[in-house]
Amino acid sequence: MESTTPLLTVLVWHVHGSWTTSFVQGRHRYLLPVLAGDSHWGRGRGERAWPDSAVDVPVSELANTPVDVVVLQRLEELELAQRWLRRSPGKDVPAVYVEHNAPRGPAATTRHPLAGREDIPVAHVTHFNELMWDNGIAPTVVVPHGLPDPGHQYTGELPSAVTMINEPLRRWRVTGTDLLPAFAEAAPIDVFGTRTETLSDLPGAGGRVRGRGDLKTADLHREAARRRVYLHTARWTSLGFSLLEAMHLGLPIVALGTTESTLAVPPDAGVLSTDVTVLANALRELVHEPDFAALTGKSAREFALRHFGLSRFLDDWDRLLAEVTR
Repeated sequence: MESTTPLLTVLVWHVHGSWTTSFVQGRHRYLLPVLAGDSHWGRGRGERAWPDSAVDVPVSELANTPVDVVVLQRLEELELAQRWLRRSPGKDVPAVYVEHNAPRGPAATTRHPLAGREDIPVAHVTHFNELMWDNGIAPTVVVPHGLPDPGHQYTGELPSAVTMINEPLRRWRVTGTDLLPAFAEAAPIDVFGTRTETLSDLPGAGGRVRGRGDLKTADLHREAARRRVYLHTARWTSLGFSLLEAMHLGLPIVALGTTESTLAVPPDAGVLSTDVTVLANALRELVHEPDFAALTGKSAREFALRHFGLSRFLDDWDRLLAEVTR
């Protein structure tokens, strides 16, 4: 049945490529600010293969451009929207603030930047994030991730683990990079992502942690699916797209049982634990049992399609945008 949600013009920044790729697949018109020489605040589409409804708009034209709703993702965008649109988000134009992250300050006591406002709802991407942030009087909603299905590409032909970590040396304990040598004793680990090349020299890993660099999405999916198991080592994070991508591809999962991972990975899709020894043993077993790994990955894919599919994500956003623009 066709959606009754009115078509809207949505101003949104290209911040997280994977999330925005899903978001702009919807039925609305999406304006992406373009500011020459500023890839942080005005990167536009950024040469992404997005639908024609995702439109680059020079910042200089925004003041005279009709906008129905602003989707904010960084606190600074409140001021930018005010200046560029000459309208105040939450007052002159409806707005939603997407919170992609778990609190970076003390767990459970960090106050959200919009906690004192009632005019802009905060859309958390996980229930864990909503639970841990002190949201104050801000209205909240949870819109879990959803992503386009890359298809079942799993072959598991390579007896190694794969993980995806951007800037693993800088982020270190947050992304669990320090745990990689212990896991590498169970199986070789290929790490894809930005600034991963030097990981091949990681102390204590004996050359079994191999930095593979940053690949385009299609190439990354193909290469990840050749590995036998996906390893997720993040200690403190929101629910990463890479984990959900791996599940969609059909990889079995070995993951730290932290944040939202405990809800995203059911028991028949892999192993979650906060005990590194338990996880290392699971990694070893999956790498050495390819039939078991393939069956586990099939369950991971089925769960991901049911709970983190694109249509559910877009339907959730349709309802939220209709509510804030009513």
